[in-house]
Formats: sequence, structure tokens, C-alpha cells
Amino acid sequence: MELLTISKAAKKLGVHPNSLRNWEKRGLIKPVRLPGGQRRYSMDELNRLLQSGQLTDGRETVVLYVRVSTKKQADAGNLDRQNERLRQYARENGFTIRAEFTDVASGLNQKRRGLANVLKLAEQGEYKKLIIEYTDRLARFGYEYIERHLRYRGVEIIVIAEKEPEDVNSELVRDLLAIVTTFSARLYGARGGRRVRQGFRELIVGVERDEKAKKESND
Repeated sequence: MELLTISKAAKKLGVHPNSLRNWEKRGLIKPVRLPGGQRRYSMDELNRLLQSGQLTDGRETVVLYVRVSTKKQADAGNLDRQNERLRQYARENGFTIRAEFTDVASGLNQKRRGLANVLKLAEQGEYKKLIIEYTDRLARFGYEYIERHLRYRGVEIIVIAEKEPEDVNSELVRDLLAIVTTFSARLYGARGGRRVRQGFRELIVGVERDEKAKKESND
């Protein structure tokens, strides 16, 4: 029988270790005590607790997912602010937060750990609603396929914001550059791919410069 430490059990449940200590006092969970007094939790006990519905107090269970494209955005606090807005929405609507997952990666990246955990918990039937801020936080392309998969698993996606952030265009440009570089490198080799990418950058700068000049002339 596999036994987990309190920190690993808390991570498995998506809660703070203090929650496990409080649930033990309330009689909701019974850990195994080692000779030295340390708590250990069996997977059977954790699964029983999840399936009992006692953790939600009758409220719907949700998962939060946030993403930014770059470490610079994360360091600037964008990731934390995005997450706090989702937490506030969950609190205001009386949801119980099952887990929070984050990624610092492009919306084109299909190997995001946070997104993989979102899908894994959905497949295990551990929550009913996924809360995100914008659709492109979940995926730049192919959002409809993820939405369909989650709906098949009984999960509804809640998008809390209608207007996208001002820097969404710069993120889109980076994603387009990534696509162009990948395919041009396959067609022309790494060196040729860099030349195509540089040309694409110059084209975008030119378009942005023309749009700015047009806007100034209209003003």
C-alpha cells in the first residue's frame, strides 16, 4: 500500500497541508501514524475523501488555469494577477477551488504541464468547471477541440473576461514568428529559417509603423 507524506497528499488533493490537519480534527480523514508520530496518507483514503463529496460542502468544484507567454510577463506579476482575478471570481460565485494550474509558455506549446494536469483531472472526473480569463490562455489554436474534450468529460469552461489584454497582439506576433521559423527551417534549413524569420520581423515592423502613421494622420 502506497503511503504519502502530508505535503504530497496535499498536492494530490490541490490543497494546503493545514487543510489535511483540519480535516483530521473534523474526522473527515484518518492518516496512518508512523512510530515517530509522522502522518502518512494512503491513496485509498484520499480517493475515498474525494469521492465522498465532503470537501465541497455542496458547492461546485472548479479548476483555475492561467498562462503567460514569457518569463518576463511572469516576473512582472502578470501571472499572479491573472490567478487572483480567477480566485476572486470563484469566491464571488461560491465555487470550491479544486486546484490551480499555471504555465509560462506559448499558447502553441502542446506540452504544457499545467494544461496536461487540467486534462488529467477532467478525465478523472474531479471537477465540473474550468475557469480561465481568455480563450487564448487555454490555447492559441485548437481551443474548440479542447473545449469539446472537456465537455465530453462533463467539464464546462467559464471565460470570465470579454476584452483581451492590450499585449495580446504582441503575443500573437511571437506565436506567428514561431510558426514561420519552424516551417521555414524545415523547408530551407536552420540558416534559411533565420533569414525568413528576420524578414518576417521586418515586415511586421513596417506594418506597425504604417498603422501608427495612419492613426496619427487621422488624429
